[in-house]
Amino acid sequence: MEILFLILLILLMAFALGSGYPVAFALPGSAILSILIAGVAGYLFDGNVKAYFHGSSGPVEWLNSGVSNFRTVYWVAERDTLIAIPLFVFMGIMLERSKIAEDLLMTMASLFGRIPGGLGVSVVFVGALLAATTGILGATVVAMGLISLPVMLRNGYSPALATGTISASGTLGQIIPPSIVLIILADQLSNATDQALTLRQAEYKLGNVSGAMPSEYGLTSASAGDMFLGAFFPGLVLVGLYAAFILAIAFIRKGSAPPIPREGKFDFAFARQVVLVLVPPLTLIFAVLGSILLGIATVNQAGAIGATGAMIMAGYRLTQGQRGTFYPAILAVVSIGAIIFVLSTYTINVKNMTTSEDDFAVALAAIAVIGLLVSVIWSGWRVFKIDDTLRYVMLETTKTTALVFIILIGAAMLTSAFRAFGGEDLVREFLFDMPGGFLAKFAVVMGVIFFLGFFLDFIEIAVVVVPIVAPILLADPSANITAVWLGVMIGVNIQTSFLTPPFGFALFYLRGVAPASVKTIDMYKGVVPFISLQLVGLVIVGLYPTLVNYLPNRISLTGDTAPPPRNPRLQRCIEQRNFVIYDRDGKTIRAAITRMEKVDVSYLPDERKGELKGALQNARRVFDRITAVRKAEAALAAAIPAYEPIHRDVRLQQRRMKGIDNKIENLKSNLQRATRDGAAGAAEKGEIEKAIAALKVDRAELAKKIPKNWRQTRRTFLAVAKRERLSRLIYRRTADNAYEPVLEFRKLMASAAGMKQLKPEMDGLRGVVASDKPAKARMDTLIAVERKLRKVAGTSAIQSRLSQARRELRRQKPRQERITKAVNEALVMFDIELKWREAARLRLTKPLTQYDDAIKHTIGLRLQVHLPAEQVGDVATCLSHHRDISLDF
Repeated sequence: MEILFLILLILLMAFALGSGYPVAFALPGSAILSILIAGVAGYLFDGNVKAYFHGSSGPVEWLNSGVSNFRTVYWVAERDTLIAIPLFVFMGIMLERSKIAEDLLMTMASLFGRIPGGLGVSVVFVGALLAATTGILGATVVAMGLISLPVMLRNGYSPALATGTISASGTLGQIIPPSIVLIILADQLSNATDQALTLRQAEYKLGNVSGAMPSEYGLTSASAGDMFLGAFFPGLVLVGLYAAFILAIAFIRKGSAPPIPREGKFDFAFARQVVLVLVPPLTLIFAVLGSILLGIATVNQAGAIGATGAMIMAGYRLTQGQRGTFYPAILAVVSIGAIIFVLSTYTINVKNMTTSEDDFAVALAAIAVIGLLVSVIWSGWRVFKIDDTLRYVMLETTKTTALVFIILIGAAMLTSAFRAFGGEDLVREFLFDMPGGFLAKFAVVMGVIFFLGFFLDFIEIAVVVVPIVAPILLADPSANITAVWLGVMIGVNIQTSFLTPPFGFALFYLRGVAPASVKTIDMYKGVVPFISLQLVGLVIVGLYPTLVNYLPNRISLTGDTAPPPRNPRLQRCIEQRNFVIYDRDGKTIRAAITRMEKVDVSYLPDERKGELKGALQNARRVFDRITAVRKAEAALAAAIPAYEPIHRDVRLQQRRMKGIDNKIENLKSNLQRATRDGAAGAAEKGEIEKAIAALKVDRAELAKKIPKNWRQTRRTFLAVAKRERLSRLIYRRTADNAYEPVLEFRKLMASAAGMKQLKPEMDGLRGVVASDKPAKARMDTLIAVERKLRKVAGTSAIQSRLSQARRELRRQKPRQERITKAVNEALVMFDIELKWREAARLRLTKPLTQYDDAIKHTIGLRLQVHLPAEQVGDVATCLSHHRDISLDF
């Protein structure tokens, strides 16, 4: 019965949106009405308000879910992604109001207008620059429509090409970061990733009854910063496609995009104008995106940087031609330069100022910060006083942000209602039962999003569709896609919604400023090629996921919080690269091992000699372990072709059987309700029992499709896969055992100087423990020496002996002979350690350092703190490809 109310929910939403009702109220309104009608109908006809809801859902559960979503959006401190929205909106509106777009268009047109199609290309480039600074579609399209469209038409540009170019260029702000679309998608995908992880764990348990899912098969959420990084190259791909198309049209159809001669010379004054117009926006782009790319700032912090920078730029642009126009901007640049200088030259710690140099650094930093604050306040005052700009920008920012947040809450209510009526389960069953695997599911989802783009806004698609389909796509182990890639693909697809008639917003904005001579049909014709180019860009990004995944992976591997090389997610990619290096440099590595074996280490204690010898033996075994890995890998690759189709078919039948089991469980709960109704529910009870019996028959038919020898086939394949995993684990353990002693030896040799400084205090312990001083005084001396020993590597045994002496001193009647024995043993051990460490420091440091340099990026790579810079690129590229892991599920 709940299917009827699910249809009612969709019809109510479609009617509300189609009738022009505000989106912010259409989404929650349709959810509230459908929930209310379902609850009332259940109470009137069944005596239970939950009767027509899916599973254990009901009006109260839906209301609780809505309250939770409301609190999550506004009050959960950890979910701070949305804070960036008002900051970037403020930045965009401020730059639009300060006429930066106009300056950019006029300058770029002067630069490129002399070549065929040059003005169109300049519009595309300006669209990209404005996308990276403002990201406000309406402002960009209107500005370019007012400034460029008359010039293009006057100089013979085809109306269709001119309007298509301006409309498409305006939409670049939705994919080139910083973008509100990407922030909203990141927020929606964060929840979807958690749901997808639960689905993936359940599927892993289906194929592996015992054992938890390995962490390397987990899912990582997409932050707004990751989305910005992932969308950077796809945005450039679209810019390149647009520019190439315009140039090609200009070359093929000579009269459609003619060159535009420039009045005036390309002299120093023109060059100065170009610099003054282009450098500030490019600087702001670098400050915002560069701070994210370099890991200097989070997305929220970058948004604050952008908002502040936009206000400083507006401050000098609005006073152009007046005396002192650039004073606040110059003061800001000088202050920021001083801050960078102080941070790179001095270590500032206000709580620990001990020298005059510290005082000077803090004073200089304070002056620089005050200068920056003065420049911001100065610029803000200008923006406030001139044309009431600040008030306008703040008001528009508030309106836009409030609209986005209300839509987010309304969409959450709608999604909860969709789930309450079993819509999510229906979508999941439909996609899971679809033949063709992940590609078919993904193509259907992308097609639905593209179709919805003809009628819905990007926010509506992002907040309604993504929470429903994203968990299903992310959970699929056969594709093993990243949340960033999925988000960018959806973002590129959603971008078409601004161009697709009849509700393409870019077309509406341009229609409002285009002259009457430009027909609406020409605008529709003009955007068709650019819609096609967006779809081509979508295909390119889909076929080459490295375009999206590479930058987030690279930044992740090079940041301060980069995962160590031992991280399970990195192992296969590291080994893939290192095995090639072993093949190439194997002779060099073996020669280094041989040289180390010949080094005289007779002065080392027997235990240390054994450790070094064992490490060198393990280093030689590494090559045998690599051979074993490759053999196991080849055996696994040979087993996959025969096993894979059987596995996929069985898992499909099992998923269908599980879906039937869920339906049976729901029907059983309805059966219990009908049984309680007695005679009134007898007819319904009979129908439910028939439905359950039919479902059991269907389940039995599906079970027959599973081969009888499936369990044995599965066990055989798992045994092959286990041998491959085991061979890799043995290789990793051998490599670690080969390198750990090297690190330990270097640490011990480096501690020789510290031990030497402690020798006088250690030698003085004999006299201390033998003296007549109170026990507490002797204990304090031992404690002081122990604390210093803790800072010296490899002295735990010595500390243990001193601890024995100290514990004996705690007794009411300390036994002096035991105290003396423990201290003497500690002193003997100390002298032995100091002697061999000093000898090793003088004789072993050089050969061991050379050996370390030869193996640390191959055999010893897993034990490094971070990946070496020369390997980051290869590993990031490897991680950027999606690896099929479905056979382990």
